[in-house]
Amino acid sequence: MSTASVGLDEDDVETERTGRTRAPLTGAERVRLVIAHVLVYAAAAIFVSPLVYAFFSALKPNSEMFTMPPSLFASEVRWSNFLDVFAYGPFLTYIGNSFFVAIAGTLVVLFVSTTAGYAFGRLRWKGRDAVFVLFLATLMVPAEVLVIPMFQVMQWFNWVDTYQALIFPFAFTAFGTFLMRQFFRGIPYELEEAARVDGAGPVRSFAQIILPLAKSAVAVLAVFTFLSFWNSYLWPLIVTVDYNAHGTLPIGLATFSGLTGTRWDLQMAAAIISMIPTTVLVIVLQKHLVKGIAMAGLGGR
Repeated sequence: MSTASVGLDEDDVETERTGRTRAPLTGAERVRLVIAHVLVYAAAAIFVSPLVYAFFSALKPNSEMFTMPPSLFASEVRWSNFLDVFAYGPFLTYIGNSFFVAIAGTLVVLFVSTTAGYAFGRLRWKGRDAVFVLFLATLMVPAEVLVIPMFQVMQWFNWVDTYQALIFPFAFTAFGTFLMRQFFRGIPYELEEAARVDGAGPVRSFAQIILPLAKSAVAVLAVFTFLSFWNSYLWPLIVTVDYNAHGTLPIGLATFSGLTGTRWDLQMAAAIISMIPTTVLVIVLQKHLVKGIAMAGLGGR
């Protein structure tokens, strides 16, 4: 925003930005706007309240976790719970493994999904649509059904209890390919035709023209994929043998429950710690997320 707009009200800024004067709101429109804001804030409060309760529970002694009636505050505040998490077990190892698996898996998914989405969305080849329909049909198969076949494949490759087993089985999903295909189909074909006239082939057009225009869609896919790997529990639980070496954060959170009881205070503290990276990621990429979700899947030929 230019310095000339400093001190202007919202309508003046909008006029300066678009060159059009915004019509004043009527009484009914103002009422609807107020109601919409109230509903949005109420929904936000409902969704945030469990996180607030979890944070304050992480500061309680374990003996006061289930006091009746329930209380948000305990008799003492134990910030030491966040440090005791790392003394309870190899929690740093779990965090490092989760970061490695999530980042590596996200990079593989981005490479596969963008290239496959380009092939399905921009290139013309025989049987393209039929293959794409079959590819999308895999979305209807529950992941739990694939656990046993995937584990057998991992045994065949001798990948059980390795990082490869945690990354590659879910690196070739149809969701990312479908998302990128829909976004690529909304990019004007004239851009590629102009590049083709200048001598650019499909690979160069993809790398220098199509992919830079799809940064928002790539950001959406990166966040969704990172969250999927970061929160995955069932598959790492099955394919990992030595949890202290290759265990991820969801498995680490489960270690606070044992035969001798559950350390609810430490488990809550560990859960709060595990949410920090994903929260920061969403905040940093918020602009691209909003734009990508709004544009992905619209238009196309």
